[in-house]
Parts: sequence; C-alpha cells; structure tokens
Amino acid sequence: MRFEFKKARAKKKLTQKQLAEKSGMAVVSVRKIESGERNPSLQTAVKLSYILGTKVEKLFPDIFLSENDTKRIHKNLTKV
Repeated sequence: MRFEFKKARAKKKLTQKQLAEKSGMAVVSVRKIESGERNPSLQTAVKLSYILGTKVEKLFPDIFLSENDTKRIHKNLTKV
C-alpha cells in the first residue's frame, strides 16, 4: 500500500474514481497504483503529483528514491 499516495488523495477529498477522472485514467489503474500492484510511468506519476499537489518523490518513494530501491536502480548504478 502506498500510504503517502492515499493520504494525499484523501487530503484533496478525492475518491479513486474522481482522481481517475481528473487524471484521465481508469479507476482500476488508480486502485492498482495506490495498492502498489502497479507502478505508474514517469508521466503518470508527474500528472498525479500535480493533481494531488505534492512531490513525486513523496507520493512514490518506493520508485523515485534510490535509498528505498531494493531491485534495479541501485544495482544498475553500481555497475556504471
């Protein structure tokens, strides 16, 4: 669960359906992004952060902060 994402959505008093409509996404996509089942593209993450009025790094720290990365980013950077 992406708690910061959910908190930001609740702070704006938006349902998942309302956020989906504002962002031009399907409700199921918003639900999967919020639950952590799916990662947004960079473009989608930026759009969502703009709508929710917060930074991308705060909404998605598991994706955009390398110290939280356990899979790809950090490992690939050490190979360079």
